[in-house]
Amino acid sequence: MERLSPQSTGLTFLQRLAKNKLITGALVIVLAYMVVAVLAHCHLIASDWNVSVGEAYEAPSMRHWFGTDIFGRSVAAKIIKSTETAMSVGLVVSLIAIVIGVVLGALGGYFGGKIDAFVVWICGILAAIPDIMLLIALTFILGKGIFSVYIALGMTNWVDLCRLIRSEVIRHKDKDYVLAATSVGATHARKLCRHILPNVLHIVIIQLSAIFQAAIKSEVILSYLGLGVKDSPSWGVMINDAKVELLSGIWWQITFATLFMFLIVLAFNILSDALRDLLDPKLRGK
Repeated sequence: MERLSPQSTGLTFLQRLAKNKLITGALVIVLAYMVVAVLAHCHLIASDWNVSVGEAYEAPSMRHWFGTDIFGRSVAAKIIKSTETAMSVGLVVSLIAIVIGVVLGALGGYFGGKIDAFVVWICGILAAIPDIMLLIALTFILGKGIFSVYIALGMTNWVDLCRLIRSEVIRHKDKDYVLAATSVGATHARKLCRHILPNVLHIVIIQLSAIFQAAIKSEVILSYLGLGVKDSPSWGVMINDAKVELLSGIWWQITFATLFMFLIVLAFNILSDALRDLLDPKLRGK
């Protein structure tokens, strides 16, 4: 199988960026959200999001670009802190899901037998339960808060990655380069980590963007239902608070919260498609 070196892959991606304004725009949006999240986490911006800055329900204006909420707090500051929440959830959940999915998928696909049967059984059980029901059950058990959101989403977003890694490891473990490593005395760990996993790394990269945006959407849903983050702004909490406000013509909180969530999810979807087209050997050259 033809493999692209990291240098050639990066160059190809940059060339595609230069030609495709949609992918460039999506990458800029993701980077902008990351910068905003880091600045908010370091308390350089929106550190006073909980402080009243005006009258209740001031409409968007030059003074308050996104208006104010029922307590006179800046909606713009809440949007920025919600961006920090969303990006932190996406990052932590992606890391948890990747570790679990790659480890279980690699072990099951490589060793087979009872280990593989156990991995397939676990994946089958989790896949049979609707995601939202499993998330609600886990958050009820773990309680409210950002830590519970991390764990609940991380434990429910690794199944697809595990299945993909497992199937690719099964396909690669009997190839000539693995048999050659076996003939020179390579250990199972070395064959997996040094030879097989680098050949399936493209799956991890593609799935990373998919898991990231799925985690953001799930966090918004949980927070909307009152099972997500507490004592911190979230797009889901803002949408839940604003659903009654619409009856009084207060449109700006729900509008901006929905818009900012839509933009980051759309950007990740575009980047996910671009990475799949670039890194998936089956699609390469099409």
